[in-house]
Amino acid sequence: MKRALSFIFLLAVGFVFAQDDLLKEIDTAKTAEPYTPSFKALQVVTAQSTKMPSKKEFYLDISHRFGDVSDGFKNFFGLDNATTKLGVIYGLNDWLALSASRHTYQKTYEFGAKYRLFKQEKESPFDIVGYNVLDINSELKKDDFPKLEFSDRMAYLSQLLISRRFTENLTLQLTPTYIHKNLIYQDIESKNLFSTGLGGRYKISKRVSINAEYFYNFDNKNFYKNPLSVGMDIDTGGHVFQLVFSNSQANTETGYISNATGDWGKGHFFFGFNLYRVF
Repeated sequence: MKRALSFIFLLAVGFVFAQDDLLKEIDTAKTAEPYTPSFKALQVVTAQSTKMPSKKEFYLDISHRFGDVSDGFKNFFGLDNATTKLGVIYGLNDWLALSASRHTYQKTYEFGAKYRLFKQEKESPFDIVGYNVLDINSELKKDDFPKLEFSDRMAYLSQLLISRRFTENLTLQLTPTYIHKNLIYQDIESKNLFSTGLGGRYKISKRVSINAEYFYNFDNKNFYKNPLSVGMDIDTGGHVFQLVFSNSQANTETGYISNATGDWGKGHFFFGFNLYRVF
């Protein structure tokens, strides 16, 4: 009888502890914080951020960069020499998005793939996203390049976007980058360009943040500058509007990083905006 009572007592104790462990798991599941993207917009300023479109989300992307502000009234403070990008982005699922765009800069057609590798959750301290781009320069003419082939029009970009949301207000991102161009001006460009970008955002209100980014180009031949940009995110609910100030006028991924011509120290920079509309 004693043995039977001891067995029942141990069984009851085991059941209580097991039930307690189960309740803890249920409580943890209920209180687990939902995933929050590190960035509000798909771009930090001009470069890509780790934010991904959700499954079946369709974005219309309109970007505009005016000319050099330092030209003054002669070119109406840059309005006469603007470049424009019109693009679309579609989330195939929560981890993969495809994009296509047309740029007035070099009449470029751009195709991209953005894919999430890790989320900033318990298993990873960072958001990590891969990004690959193919650019086709349709402006090149055989009159200028008699031996021009279609492959000469192409440029490629590969990036790893690594961000961390440190607080509710502060996010930083590291962006190692590789660019390859099939056709270059050898005196001023490098066929292969390695670059590292550092950017981030600081939220100053519920719907507004200040953003900045800088890329250091390791293979720069000193003709083009390292791109430095600052901007502001404004969330209007239906879309995110970004104001941009940069020493690089191009909207293409390869052009923005490798072909910056402005000099902040001399007041040469470009004003513009990015506008995303979600459907």
